Formats: sequence, C-alpha cells, structure tokens
Amino acid sequence: MYDPDELLRYGYQQELSRQLRFRDLMAYGLVYMVPIAPMAIFGSVYAASGGMAALAYAIGVAALVFTAFSYAQMVKAFPMSGSVYNYAGRGMHPAVGFLAGWVILLDYVLVPGLLYLVASVAMHTTVPAVPVWVWLVGFVAVNTLVNSVGIRLTAAVTRVMLVGELIVLGIFLVVAAAALVAGKGRLSWEAFYNPQTFTWSLIAGAVSVAVLSFLGFDGISMLAEETRGGSRQIGRAMAAVLVLAGVLFIAQTWLAAMLVPDSAGLLQGGDPNGTAFYDAAGSAGGEWRATLCAVATAIAWGLPNSMVAQVATSRLLYAMARDRQLPRFLAKVSVRRSVPINATLLTGAVSLILGLYTATRTDGITLLSSLINFGAMVAFLVLHVSVVVHHVVRRRSRNWWAHLVMPAVGFVILAYVVVNANIAAQRLGLAWLALGVLVLAGLYATGRRPVLSGLAPVQPLRRDAERV
Repeated sequence: MYDPDELLRYGYQQELSRQLRFRDLMAYGLVYMVPIAPMAIFGSVYAASGGMAALAYAIGVAALVFTAFSYAQMVKAFPMSGSVYNYAGRGMHPAVGFLAGWVILLDYVLVPGLLYLVASVAMHTTVPAVPVWVWLVGFVAVNTLVNSVGIRLTAAVTRVMLVGELIVLGIFLVVAAAALVAGKGRLSWEAFYNPQTFTWSLIAGAVSVAVLSFLGFDGISMLAEETRGGSRQIGRAMAAVLVLAGVLFIAQTWLAAMLVPDSAGLLQGGDPNGTAFYDAAGSAGGEWRATLCAVATAIAWGLPNSMVAQVATSRLLYAMARDRQLPRFLAKVSVRRSVPINATLLTGAVSLILGLYTATRTDGITLLSSLINFGAMVAFLVLHVSVVVHHVVRRRSRNWWAHLVMPAVGFVILAYVVVNANIAAQRLGLAWLALGVLVLAGLYATGRRPVLSGLAPVQPLRRDAERV
C-alpha cells in the first residue's frame, strides 16, 4: 500500500483520487501503447528496416526495458505525477527538470493530436461520406467528456476497449498463421534478419520510427498519485506492459511481413497511404479481414489510446503548473471529480486545433510522428542521466547494476537511435529545445526561476494547487 504521507514530504497535498489498482495500470498502459499499434505504421517500419520489421520491434523492446528500469528507480525515489519532469528536476536540478518537462511536452501534447488525426483519416477512408473534421471533433468530444468525469470511468472504458483490441489481434494472428500453413505468403525469418539489407544504422533508423508504438508505457508513471499500491506497483506495471506489448508487436509484424503481397514495391516506394498491414491481412483472410483491421485500428487510436494520452498530458500540465512553471490555472483540481479539470479541457482543445490544422497538410502525420518520437527519446536520455546523478553522485549508492550499468546501457542504445533518427525530426526537436531554453532564461530574468518544493530541508506544507 502507498504511504499516505509521501506527498506531504514534498510539500504537496493528496488531491487526486487514489482508485487505481495494478490491473487498471496494466490496462491503461496497454491501451496507451495499443496492442494493434503496429498495424498503422507497419509499412513505414518495414520500409525503413529493409523488411526487418520484427527485428526493429525486438530491439525497441530491448532498448526500452532499460528505460522502464530507470523509471522504476526514479518513481520509487519521487512517487508523484510529472514523470521525467519531476525525476530530472529533483534528481539533478529544477532547471534541468523544466527543460526535461518542456521536451517531453513535445511528446505528450502532440500525441493526442496525432492519434485523433490518424483515426479520423482512417475512418474517413472507410466511410468517405463523413469528413475528417467531423470524426476528429467527435473523438475529441467523447474523450474529453469521459476524462472530465473521473479516472474510474476512464479506467472502465479503457478496459472494455482493450478487450476489443485483443480480440481483433487474436483473429489476425489465427487467420495469418492458418494462411501461412495453407501455403499463402512465404515462410521465412527475414523479418528478423536479412543479410542482404542489414546494417546497424538502418535498424536504428527503423527503431526510431517503431518507437511510436511503444510510447505509453511511460505514461503509467503519470498516475503515481492515483494508484493504491504505491510506487513499486508503478514500476512493475511499466515493465509488464512493455514486455507483453513487445511480444504482441513482434508476433504481428513477423506474420504480416511474411504475407506482404508486394515486398519489393513496399521496400522501394514505402507506404504513403498506411495500408501495408491491411493489404497483408487481406491476402491472408480476404477483404473482410483487411477492413476489420483498419476500422479496429482507427477506433483504437481515436478513442481509448487518445483517451489515456489525454490523461497523461493533463497530469504533466498539472504537475508543472502546481510548481508554477506553467500558468497556475492548469493546477486547478475538481473537488467533486478529483481530476485536473482545466488541464484536461486544455489538452482536448489543443488536440482539436492541432488535429484540424495538420489534417490540411499532406505531411501532417509524418511530421507529428517524427517530432513525438524525438521528444520522447530525448526525455528518456535525460531520465537515464537522472538515475545516475541522483543515486550514484548525490546519494553515494553502491548498487552499480541498478544505478549505473542499467541506465548507462539504456542511454547508449537510445543515443544511437536518436543520432540515426529522421533529420527533419532532429532539427525541429532541437529547435523546440532551444525555445525551451529561451523560456527558461525568461523565467530567470523575471525572478521566476524553477523551484520544486521538498528539495530544500523540510519545508512547511503549502497549497500549490487551487481547487474548483
């Protein structure tokens, strides 16, 4: 069980409702990651990896296991909402925490908009009579309403949606396996290793695309103030979700890679329409199977995935506003529903505006995807450094394996992936970081330098969050 006084030590009151169990955290993480997430970006990963999509996902799992381990170490040290923002700010320095929060905002604020856009475009393709913007408005309205009611309703809805996704995935796995046994497609291990196309830089670049499917396991850390089981439960849920989702990702991409109807064409021309997985499903089970996968992916991204992404984003805004590093009104918590209501509504509004704007751009989905991946990976790099600085440098820990070796290995792997990521994403991501530095300089210049309660010797309890 959690310590009821753990937030008091950092100068905060318990304002969010602790109602989530381990199973809720698992469902939240799986829904955020989306068990069928590779269906939407399979073609891009396949082309980027030279056909070795399953290998890209396998390396992605291996790399992020180290990240999940670092999250577990830091959430035990600082059991509160805010994720990397809090871990870097408290583990290293508040200014570093601000920049880490600023970078991960690139991930959390853009993710819902991307999910809504992908889902709306897919539904418009399936039902052309309904415009993209109508689907987008509908998805945003439903999710914002559910998240405003309270975390329990969010958890209940996501569990139902998760069951539906797993059923669709199960149908695909069975149909695809049966098709291969019947002689369709081509049985091979090339999705894991193809000596004709393999290079480490190629695979690293593909991992930087595939990592979009993994984003979400880290969002569980945002619920540290809403779980009954304490910080250890957060760490266990993150690791379990990552491994389970990784196995599902590898299985479906391996099967799909063996059923791709035009492998050479996909490698040469890519998958601009995002239909490669559905084409593979169609070759295995007919048009009905392709349509089922397409609609299921659209609904999964547009409702449960976007719903939990909105929860994570609102908690990050709430945590930073509570420390007065974002406008104070974002720290308001609804007394009746125990949710950061203003942050939730703002997240919905930004997602709607962002989705409507990017829907007018031909490169909208690609642009958002690359920016989100870059922001997430840079934040993960900061997380690994935070573990070493907080535990080894500050606390003189001699647990070299947990506090030095694991985060160091995770840092090196992700750094290599970031270096080989999309150049446009690197430039835009660094531009966002530079803007964050300017904002931070402005805070210092106006006497509002980042300060986190509880860092100094015991401070008196203060209310940083207003209540509605």
